[in-house]
Amino acid sequence: MTQTRLLYGANVHANGIRQHYLRYGGKGTPLVLVPGITSPAITWGFVADRLAKTHDVYVLDVRGRGLSSTGPDLDYDLDTYAADIRGFIDALSLKDVILMGHSMGARIAIRMARQNDAGLAHLALIDPPVSGPGRRAYPAKLDWYTESIRLARKGMSGTEMKRFCPTWTDEQCTLRAQWLHTCDELATRITFEKFHTEDIHQDLPYLKVSASLIVATRGGVIQQEDIAEIKQLNPEIKIVFVPNAGHMIPWDNFDGFIEAVFQ
Repeated sequence: MTQTRLLYGANVHANGIRQHYLRYGGKGTPLVLVPGITSPAITWGFVADRLAKTHDVYVLDVRGRGLSSTGPDLDYDLDTYAADIRGFIDALSLKDVILMGHSMGARIAIRMARQNDAGLAHLALIDPPVSGPGRRAYPAKLDWYTESIRLARKGMSGTEMKRFCPTWTDEQCTLRAQWLHTCDELATRITFEKFHTEDIHQDLPYLKVSASLIVATRGGVIQQEDIAEIKQLNPEIKIVFVPNAGHMIPWDNFDGFIEAVFQ
């Protein structure tokens, strides 16, 4: 059996909802990891295990995903997501936090840090969608998410998930097939649409905490013109490229991702 640094899973009531998280390692600087649009916390376990060698890692189930609160009565906008993360950090009284977000999670981290960066030491922003009003569309397609969620709700195998994630290992596809049904389709749809109506660029000039932008070299989410604009908006942001990686960077180039995080 593979050794893991997973300590436990738990729930906390914060920002008016149940927030479920997994804690790894338990020693070192706190690191709060906010996954992307259809990534329950458990699917980031292989990354959290490595980060937990040196950090006290908390991986969140964002509302509408995993074991956290979900349903049509909840809001799924960027301000609400940001308030969730703020509430989580405050509820656990975490200090000197590295806030790491992937994709949707990176957008949430940017918004939260702009609104209230108390207790934050650093932002690690992994390939956030830079779409927004009047901007280039996010290159992924909504149907890719909704079709796979519907199949997962019925019950699907890792082999069937390979159609959606052909470069992933069998183990990774099996885990995604097991957990994807916990990603609410409405929450996913609203979030995807808001990738194109909510603007994170307006937040970047107001970030006071140090930040690194970790960019995939494949997938086209962040392009050279985007990097130029981001550097103009906030010259202090450090840009780190991960070679041979698409948007799901750790799945494509795990060692390159870890190296980028600790640069």
